[in-house]
Amino acid sequence: MLDLDDTDRRLIALLRTDGRAPVTTLARRLGVTRATVNNRLDRLIESGAVLGFTVRVREDYGDDDVRAVSLIEVQGRNTTEVIKQLRGMPELQSLHTTNGGWDLVAEIRCASLRDFDDVLLRIRSCDGVINSESSLLLRSVLR
Repeated sequence: MLDLDDTDRRLIALLRTDGRAPVTTLARRLGVTRATVNNRLDRLIESGAVLGFTVRVREDYGDDDVRAVSLIEVQGRNTTEVIKQLRGMPELQSLHTTNGGWDLVAEIRCASLRDFDDVLLRIRSCDGVINSESSLLLRSVLR
C-alpha cells in the first residue's frame, strides 16, 4: 500500500472538491510545480490510491428521483464478493461496510419506484445476500 504524505493528501482533497481542476491550478494551490503534480497523480493512479475521476451532481438535481438507504446482510464471509456484484449497479450512489446487524449500507437513487423495486430485486438476487431492509429518503434536512 502506498504511503501518502501531506502533499498527496492535500492533492486528493483538492481533487475531491474539483476533479477537473487544471494541473496548473493544483500546483499553485499546493505550492509545487506542475511536474510534481503530474508525477504524484500518476503514482496515485498507478498504485490504486486514486481509482478514477467522476462527476458530482447538485443534491437538488433530480428532486423527483427516488432515494433510499438499503441495509444489507451478507452470509458468512462473502462480503467482498457481494461488493463486487453491487459495484456494477449505477443506481448505487455509495456503498459502505459497517458493523452491527448489517454488513453493508447502500445509498440508492432511481428515477421511479418501479426502478427502485428492480434495484432491490437485483440486490437481493446477489449471491451471498441473505437479507435487506430499505428506507426511502423523503427530504434532506441536514447535509
